[in-house]
Amino acid sequence: MDIHAFSRDLNEWLSTAALPLWRERGFDGPGGGLVETVDMDGQPTRANRRARVQPRQVYCFAEAGRRGWSGDWQTVASDGMAYFDWVYLQPSGFYGALADADGGLLDPSFDLYNQAFALLAFAYLAQVFPERSAEMAERSNALRSLLEARYKHPSAGFEEDNPPRLPLCSNPHMHLFEACLASETVAGFDQIAWTNLSDEIAGLCMGQFIDRESGALREFFDADWAPFPGEKGRIVEPGHQFEWAWLLLRWGERRGNADAIVKARRLFNIGEQYGLSPVRDVSVMTLYDDFSVADPIARLWPQTEWLKAAIRFAALSQGEERQRYIRSAERAAAALTLFLETPVRGLWRDKQTEDGAFIVEPAPASSFYHILCAIYELDDCLKRL
Repeated sequence: MDIHAFSRDLNEWLSTAALPLWRERGFDGPGGGLVETVDMDGQPTRANRRARVQPRQVYCFAEAGRRGWSGDWQTVASDGMAYFDWVYLQPSGFYGALADADGGLLDPSFDLYNQAFALLAFAYLAQVFPERSAEMAERSNALRSLLEARYKHPSAGFEEDNPPRLPLCSNPHMHLFEACLASETVAGFDQIAWTNLSDEIAGLCMGQFIDRESGALREFFDADWAPFPGEKGRIVEPGHQFEWAWLLLRWGERRGNADAIVKARRLFNIGEQYGLSPVRDVSVMTLYDDFSVADPIARLWPQTEWLKAAIRFAALSQGEERQRYIRSAERAAAALTLFLETPVRGLWRDKQTEDGAFIVEPAPASSFYHILCAIYELDDCLKRL
């Protein structure tokens, strides 16, 4: 199929299968929260619930509503956020990490990753519930201020604890960067503060996370943002090469920053050249910094990030270069579609092994954020071609 046909099919799957199923089976009902997984028979499980899943699902339904989905997105977005606050919000003002299916908090510990998704949810709730925009702006500013007061790194970015817990990680900064880019455009939010933080994280990425020699983005760092010693410091994830490329493209286009686009192109090329299985044509999970494969398992989410980056590059390119990125986007869409072939339509597989078989396990709700964002990004970028 060409990329337009993929887009039509993915949108139809999202609106008629995935959103209705996760509204019905992935949500506890009025006053309830979002489930962690749904099994391959389409039934919710009682798995423990990571904090990050709640605001990610809130984002999904808020954004679906903003885009015109006619189902009941309002209840999920509103009640899901209330549940997130009720179960996970700590007296410190930060969100805890893990609860059981009955709403009992199991792990109250701080993780920057979870705060980043709370901030992303605030930005989208402000857009779809105008009557709550002032509340969301206030909550967004308060959480950002708390992060800066408690966990700010001396040079740039944030630490994971106080005193710092090592290694420091690029991944939560990636999601915080995404929340910043969303927040800086929302009416009523502190656009100067969010723009400044966006710029700080972009600079940290381009100056420290991305290796100066290879152009690859690393995952783990010591207290001074140098690569973490040993094997851990050598980890490079193709999915994150694509995801950071997509974010740097967005930031670079807004700021008119050519260096960000150059670095994003190198990230994309690394992911495409070294991170794709030549046999399965899917993005694998992990490389080392010499670009040898560390983990050949393919998970669903890197396929979505490959698609997002490829189609945004296509939208910013012309001529044969554009066609090259469109062909890459078509491959990414084909890879994603493989993971969406399930007994109950609207679910997905999470892991494909090296021999091409999919692991039989429940569908993780956390993947919905990646899928929905990729489908809508494909829509937006196709309009620019």
